[in-house]
Amino acid sequence: QIQDARNHVNQAIYLLMNRDVNYQFKTGSEVLKLMDAVMLQLSRARNRLTTPATLTLPEIASSGLTKMFTPALPPDVLVNFYINLNKLCLTVYQLHVLQPSTTKNFKPAGGSILHNPGAMFEFGSQRYEVSHVHKVECVVPWLNDALVFFTVSLQLCQQLKDKISVFSSYWNYRPY
Repeated sequence: QIQDARNHVNQAIYLLMNRDVNYQFKTGSEVLKLMDAVMLQLSRARNRLTTPATLTLPEIASSGLTKMFTPALPPDVLVNFYINLNKLCLTVYQLHVLQPSTTKNFKPAGGSILHNPGAMFEFGSQRYEVSHVHKVECVVPWLNDALVFFTVSLQLCQQLKDKISVFSSYWNYRPY
């Protein structure tokens, strides 16, 4: 999520810097269009930090997070890391293998930020049920600062757009 947010910020910077140093904007609408594109990238960056992705359990199982540990995690454990506002969250899922002969009604879980005990999924040719969920959070102070900076930058962009709109309407409707 942090990398995604950074990519959106880089795209916003690219939009702003992708002009010759001596370039002069011709119309207010040209600036408004640029500011809309920049604000879209900044909003996407902020949203990646404020709204974690909803993932299915098979998506978590196939992600690189489970494979990055040395020694490897046991096959009955899944992990998921995500950012939620100013916190880094770790969720550990303990799994129970469902036997093919089980009489339990298998109902695969959909996408969620946090899956509860009893959630079921199929991965590979095996069916699993979540037996326990453990979640821990750690506050990351600079993430809060980043969210504040995104909010302030979006407000400044909007103020610039408002001022340009006022002046553009003045010049467009000026009697000659």
